[in-house]
Parts: sequence; C-alpha cells; structure tokens
Amino acid sequence: MNFEAFAQAHGLIIKRLISDKWVRCATVDHPHKLNGSYKFSGDVAFLQNWAIHEKPVMWKTDTPYKRDLNKEMAQAQQANKERLEAHRRAANKAAFILKSCSKESHTYLVKKGFAEEKGWVWNNLLIVPMRTIEGNLVGCQMIDKDGTKKFLKGQMTKGVMATFDNKGAHIVTEGYATALSVRRALKAVQTRYTIHVTFSAANLVTVAGMFPDCVVVGDRDITGIKVAQQTGRPAWFSEVDGEDFNDAELRMGAQSAGESLLKTLMGASKDTVS
Repeated sequence: MNFEAFAQAHGLIIKRLISDKWVRCATVDHPHKLNGSYKFSGDVAFLQNWAIHEKPVMWKTDTPYKRDLNKEMAQAQQANKERLEAHRRAANKAAFILKSCSKESHTYLVKKGFAEEKGWVWNNLLIVPMRTIEGNLVGCQMIDKDGTKKFLKGQMTKGVMATFDNKGAHIVTEGYATALSVRRALKAVQTRYTIHVTFSAANLVTVAGMFPDCVVVGDRDITGIKVAQQTGRPAWFSEVDGEDFNDAELRMGAQSAGESLLKTLMGASKDTVS
C-alpha cells in the first residue's frame, strides 16, 4: 500500500503530497478543518488524525522508493506561491477591515482595565493591526468580547507586530492588553517607550531578535519565563506567580508598576553601556 492509500484509509484528505515536513490537512470526519497532519519522507512517513489517533501512526514502503527531486521542487514552488497569495489576500482583507472600523470602547478593553480606552472595532470585534518592521500592513488580530483571539486566514504572523512609538526604549510584549498597561505605567513615571506587541510566544522570540537593546515584558509562568530566556534579552516579571504585566499593573497601580519596570529598563541600559 502506498502512502496516499494508507493516509486515505486513516481518514486524511491529502490534495497534494509535500515531503520532509509536517503538513496539516483536512480529514473525512472534519473536511472543513485541519484536523490531521502527516510527514512524508519517501520510504517512511507518519500521520495523525486527531479524531482517532492519540499519537502519530507510522507507514513504511514495501517497494523501493526513488525520490523525484524535480517533482518535489515543483511542489515546493507551488506551495510557496500559494502561501504568498494567501498573504496578499489577508493583507487586502485587513486593509478593508481597518477602513470599515470605528473608534470606540470595547468589552475586552473594559475587562482589562481600560474603560476609557477606545480601539478599532469592526463587527463587535476589537481589531489590532499587524505590520512588518517596515510598517506594511499584513493582517490583524481580532478579539471578541470574551477575549477569544483570531487572525485572518493565511496571513503572515512571523516577525510582525503592533507598535506604540513614543521614541523611547524598545519593549517587547506578547499581548495587546499587556502593552496597554506598559504604556500607561510608563506614562505615569514620565518615561518614553517604543512598545512592540508580538501576539504569540513564538513570535516574541522573533521580534526580540530584531531589537538587540530591547527589554522583554514576560508572563510569570513556565512558558513566559522560558520564552523570555530564549530571547537572551533582559526581562521584567511580576513577583506574583501567574501574573502578566496587565495583572500586576491593575494590582499595584500604574505608578508602582511603572517604577518596577523602570528598574529593569535602567538595569538593561547599564548593561548595554558597560
């Protein structure tokens, strides 16, 4: 049995076989979701259908396998073309959404302690534009009233950010509410800032790598500490387990939170000078 037949027998829907990396795909039981994945390497492969498999299932060829490098190259080029087209469509969609937004309060902002803050709102969703370091719009984060966050289908997410630029030190955060608290706290201690929202832990590492002199504002949990350490940058953490900066700022007040963060910024500045 070849791999395509093996995958089909396990409920995976593979429209185009891609080699040497994990690929998400639809399944027979969830045809409109990417509820399956596979990694095909010619003579051996692994697949998983999350509806029926607790762990990946292995397949091995029973006949000699010869790789068709030309075919694989053509497949890779086609996949890249489709990825770039998806990026283009997402960027256009984001531009349309921003043009359709109104500036108003949002339930999520109120819950996070920003009753007076107005954000871009579209279809009852809080919209946070996402841009490249050059400022090109590539997509947006959409936050509903209960805090559920989504991105546009196919948009670029690596190396992109939302930035509050007050011509100060570079500060990297994961979440939007965290960034708003950082801004409010630094305003309270009359300190300039350039805050970069990265939207995910993985992207925080990428964005922090773009700014050698940045400070990371991390969450005091296992993932937050690990990610901050991966950046190799100076980091601020709350003294309370489980807190992020938004939690700490609401608990301590903007003035005290700003003074706490300022100590980290000043320490990072001394390290840079020395």
